[in-house]
Amino acid sequence: MSTKKKPREAEEKEWVSQAEAARLRGVSRQAIQKLVSKGKLRTYSIGGRLLVSRPDAVAHRSDPAGRPTLDEDNASVTELIAIVRKAPVRIQREVLRRLRSQLAVHPLEEELGVPAEVILEAISRSSDLSKRGIRGLIAEAYFKIAVLDELKDASDITPGGNEPYDFLVELDRRTVSIQVKMQRKKGGRPMKANQAYRTLPPEDYVVETQRTRGGTDPRTGEDTRPYRFGEFDILAVSMEPSTGSWSEFRLTLGRWLIPKPDRPELILKFQPVALEPDDDWTDSFKQCLDWHWNAPNKTIRQ
Repeated sequence: MSTKKKPREAEEKEWVSQAEAARLRGVSRQAIQKLVSKGKLRTYSIGGRLLVSRPDAVAHRSDPAGRPTLDEDNASVTELIAIVRKAPVRIQREVLRRLRSQLAVHPLEEELGVPAEVILEAISRSSDLSKRGIRGLIAEAYFKIAVLDELKDASDITPGGNEPYDFLVELDRRTVSIQVKMQRKKGGRPMKANQAYRTLPPEDYVVETQRTRGGTDPRTGEDTRPYRFGEFDILAVSMEPSTGSWSEFRLTLGRWLIPKPDRPELILKFQPVALEPDDDWTDSFKQCLDWHWNAPNKTIRQ
């Protein structure tokens, strides 16, 4: 924001050079230039010089006198990192070990009473089934970070307890439930859909859509692993096994999934997943929401 009107003589002291503004504010000159370019500081041009409003420059200064500024801190960190990177690996590891003795990586360390390295060692020694469950938890975490946290005006209202979905989100006064699953692997490789059922498209991959743990309904004696239609609105599948990216997902509607032939109220155990977005699967959560609220019913791959 700039002005061409010449300030009165009494006001001229209110305009300072960018270098002086940086000194007054306790930041670098580059930081002042960024604030100017974003219109955060009033400016006045005279004789080819761009002056800055003194009141604006000092208005939001929060660093105590003598305390390093954010820019100075960042410069120091960058310098330290450059030094450590040039050091031998054994020195880098020793620096990390000493820092880790003072700094926790995650609150889970305090909750369990062990450092992160011990938690990771326990995971590395676990069975393949346990690791599969952990990969599912990682997929859920990435879905929250890469998808849900990027949504504007969305509230995560997921309740505690054993729900048939992983997330419950409120958007525009409407709620949507999401189940997150991992693309299935077999023999260490992404599993193809026709490896699950011969009738499924060979070009598709596959996701297993049933609960991780089995059980029996005490009233009916039925298997409780299968999901029922209506228990979640959206199925989000992590495509990390195929793409190598934890932040890449394919999404479709729960009501579009293929039913069990003998129990149409239940969702079929394996569902075909497209590697690239198409009419059944999308990589856009907003697109999937539009399907959820506006698209007619159908069944994928039919």
